[in-house]
Amino acid sequence: MSIDIANESGMDVDEALLADLARHILDGLRVHPLAELSVLLVDQSAMTELHVRWMGEDGPTDVLAFPMDELRLPQPGTHGDHSQPDPDAAEALLGDVVICPQVAAEQAAEAQHDVQDEIDLLCTHGILHLLGYDHGEPEEHAVMFGLQDRLLASWRSERGELQPGSAQPGSAQPGGMGDPDRPDRPAAQGTDEAR
Repeated sequence: MSIDIANESGMDVDEALLADLARHILDGLRVHPLAELSVLLVDQSAMTELHVRWMGEDGPTDVLAFPMDELRLPQPGTHGDHSQPDPDAAEALLGDVVICPQVAAEQAAEAQHDVQDEIDLLCTHGILHLLGYDHGEPEEHAVMFGLQDRLLASWRSERGELQPGSAQPGSAQPGGMGDPDRPDRPAAQGTDEAR
């Protein structure tokens, strides 16, 4: 599995830890081991530019997801087999998750938890959007945030960490963007509005 982390944010972020989290999530979801993922950390001005350009909304946001290939996992409750990697997903370019650590730091301060916990939440959320999960409808919301909670809990358990005190995974929802259709590439996934 190829996970490319690029930090252009100007903030110190543990890139190796972020790559390990992304690998944990993709392994947990049985994404083919040859799949590729890009995580880009940007500053507020770059995120504002992306937010305006692709979402049509002012100001910076916390996370954006830009799916590349039409890889979609079977949703829970369907007849898809989650136990085996999707053979069609081999060498799939999943897409880009773009995170703004400055916005994450502001949200972490508001929620009174660690910035790394917020970045972990945003990365997990963005990856789920790349894989076709959404939260526009109550049923979709329950599925996506339930899965997000389980993935973050298993990540913390694997690392021997306690759950964050005031913000259990998924209890603080990432926020900040919409999801317009774009003719030149698959729709960006936002965290506030569904497509």
